[in-house]
Amino acid sequence: MPKKSEIKLSESFVRNLEAEDGQEVTAYFREVPGLGVRVKSSGTKTYIFKYRDPFGRQRKMVVGPVWTAKRKDGLNPTQAIDKALKMRAAVRDGQDPASARDGRRNAKTVARLCDEHLKAAALTLKPATLTMERSRIERHVKPLLGTRAVASLERTDMEQFFADVAAGKSVPKHKGDGKRPRGGVARGGLSQARRTLEMLAKILERAVQDGTLPNNPARKIAKQKPKRVKPPFALDTVKRVGKAMRALEAEGEPAVGINAVRHLLLTGFRRMEGLTLRWGMIDNPAHCARLPDTKSGPQIRPLGQAALDHLASLKPHGAKGSEYVFPGSGAAGHFVGAPKVWKRITAKAGVSGVSIHGLRHWFASAAADMNFSELVIAGLLGHTIHSVTGRYATAPDSALILAADRVSQRLADTLDGKERGVVVQLHA
Repeated sequence: MPKKSEIKLSESFVRNLEAEDGQEVTAYFREVPGLGVRVKSSGTKTYIFKYRDPFGRQRKMVVGPVWTAKRKDGLNPTQAIDKALKMRAAVRDGQDPASARDGRRNAKTVARLCDEHLKAAALTLKPATLTMERSRIERHVKPLLGTRAVASLERTDMEQFFADVAAGKSVPKHKGDGKRPRGGVARGGLSQARRTLEMLAKILERAVQDGTLPNNPARKIAKQKPKRVKPPFALDTVKRVGKAMRALEAEGEPAVGINAVRHLLLTGFRRMEGLTLRWGMIDNPAHCARLPDTKSGPQIRPLGQAALDHLASLKPHGAKGSEYVFPGSGAAGHFVGAPKVWKRITAKAGVSGVSIHGLRHWFASAAADMNFSELVIAGLLGHTIHSVTGRYATAPDSALILAADRVSQRLADTLDGKERGVVVQLHA
């Protein structure tokens, strides 16, 4: 590396600068005396400015984060130089930029920081994720911490925040008129507290990046985990569900809801992956569905023959690829009432404690009962495991198709009340 005084500020230099042997590295540039870039051992890069205040004390302050594909709110070299020149001009006029900054920081509230986060997140997050984060901010973060100065936050504040959300203290008290508030009902609980604190930790990283906080007080907080209760699974239960589905359909239950529930069980799809399925996403020759948008991005999901047969039985003559497999009557275009249909099915079948997401667990449990490995089950469900998803870039592996065939057939036969022998997967 050339001498610091000889370093020319450029995007390529900043991009290639790395920490050395796990130690923080700082390089200064000749364009503006005092302007430099700091690389922490974590790889985080920020522009900094070093100067002497009116009392002759050496001061150092953060100019801003370095622009990257993941930090689109960061600065490029030209922007960093412009900011540093303004700071130098202020120093020449006898001002202290760091002191002025500290005054602004102490005035910044958690509510304002959250608003800044949402504005930046709108460029990178999926709409559904952005809506969820905005909801948690408005319902939990702002009511409990919104007026607090970011610079004053400590670890004990985060521990109390977690406890308060878990206890439901952020849930608004509504009038006893029985009316449901717009946007749903805010609830507390351990699961909500964990997710909200994890989101808040991400938001507070912005304050760490700009120097408002020396460290993130929301990191590594001991969070009590809610007891996970897996939906009970037994083939006899699936048989009762199938019987209830047939009974409800005979009583006039719309077929689209029954068919959607059957599809979710035979595929292990997440609810919205199944309900937003379009005919053009189904690739019969490759035994898969090509999903353009899932929880972990675009995916190719294997489909068993029983699932494909079920879909084929539903396809109208001349159906267009852009049409939904499970059409709805509302503005969404696709069927949305599956949870209510599932509630009626489980009531009829005498099954309790199983949400519609439990169908995905049942699919996985059926695969496990047939002795398929965790790796294969992960591939069937579309879990993000690089050793699985990375291999099936254009079509599912034959082993996944075989597994999907056997699992979907077993579940289809059980739903229809057909008796079959237990299939045992043998391993060499």
